[in-house]
Amino acid sequence: MTEVSFHEVTKVFPNGTTAVSSLTATIADGEFMVLVGPSGCGKTTALRMIAGLDEPTSGAIAIGGKVVNGVPPQDRDIAMVFQNYALYPHKTVLDNLAFGLRQHKVPNAQVAQRVKEVSSLLNLDDLLNRKPAQLSGGQRQRVAMGRALARSPEVYLLDEPLSNLDAQLRTQLRADLKQLHQRFSTTTIYVTHDQVEAMTLGDRIAVMSEGKLLQLGTPQEIYKRPASVFVAGFIGSPPMNLLRASVADGRVRAGDLELDIPGAPAGDLVVGVRPEALRLVTGTARPTKELAVLRAHTEVVELLGHETIVYGSIRGQRVAAASADAGITSLASERATLIARLDASRQPAVGETVTFGVSLADVHLFDPGSGAAVEPRITQREAPV
Repeated sequence: MTEVSFHEVTKVFPNGTTAVSSLTATIADGEFMVLVGPSGCGKTTALRMIAGLDEPTSGAIAIGGKVVNGVPPQDRDIAMVFQNYALYPHKTVLDNLAFGLRQHKVPNAQVAQRVKEVSSLLNLDDLLNRKPAQLSGGQRQRVAMGRALARSPEVYLLDEPLSNLDAQLRTQLRADLKQLHQRFSTTTIYVTHDQVEAMTLGDRIAVMSEGKLLQLGTPQEIYKRPASVFVAGFIGSPPMNLLRASVADGRVRAGDLELDIPGAPAGDLVVGVRPEALRLVTGTARPTKELAVLRAHTEVVELLGHETIVYGSIRGQRVAAASADAGITSLASERATLIARLDASRQPAVGETVTFGVSLADVHLFDPGSGAAVEPRITQREAPV
């Protein structure tokens, strides 16, 4: 097991594109770290620099305490799993699993023993004589993971390995990956744009955008205390409701949503409320010091079996959080869409006016200029993550 670290790493491509900017982070020995962010945020470039497939323009990358800038990929003792499987089509499953071991001149007896262990672990025993064209997508990905596992490297690098699979297979292989890591505890760095994968797999998550690391922490830290509007809007499904607000004397006004938050800075702010923080209350409910109340006109209801997603309309301005740049853009409409995530037993009708309550402890405040979280968000909330 090995620590991996970035020290002020920047990667600028020949066309002038900055893919990674001043990245500093440490992946602990045996940790499962997930790099997450939208397409083009620099996460795959960061992974490729660890592997030695790309070299940093500046800064240093260390594996096991040794700087590996300029060290060829084959000398870094890493194993990488790609999005497109990268299997040898003319080789059987057995030969694909054994390929890396044979390249490293491992004795045949050890190769056979290691392949047997990995194929049994990944339920590939009945497929060893097949070739990739005879396998399903999920089976191919298992072979790709098995080839990496067979190597027993110091670091595993996984570049969106589940993105080509259907939803059911992704769920199954997520669980498999979690179990494999718990068993082997090898340092693992996993790249994805899927925040569900990030939340379920990672010991810690690094949220990236436009080449920059925006926040690094455990899934619960990032979910409960997002450091910026971008992180708040990216982590969570459905995404956090973000509304333009103004503050005077501790009174926060965001259209139909009004809150009393003592200590909130006067001026413009962005208010954030997660869909699952909204709950239906009776139409006669009144605001209290701990509870805000607002009414919404139901526009769309999605019945998902285990839960109900409600899209309501309120007076206010929803803000966009698609960019990590400073400055928040208000969407044009004066009516804002409010998304609520409810228990499956609650199914408001389209066209119905419903009343939502939200605890002040579940409200987030952000600066509209920088996008950064405003501290303290709510003086009443001091509970640890």
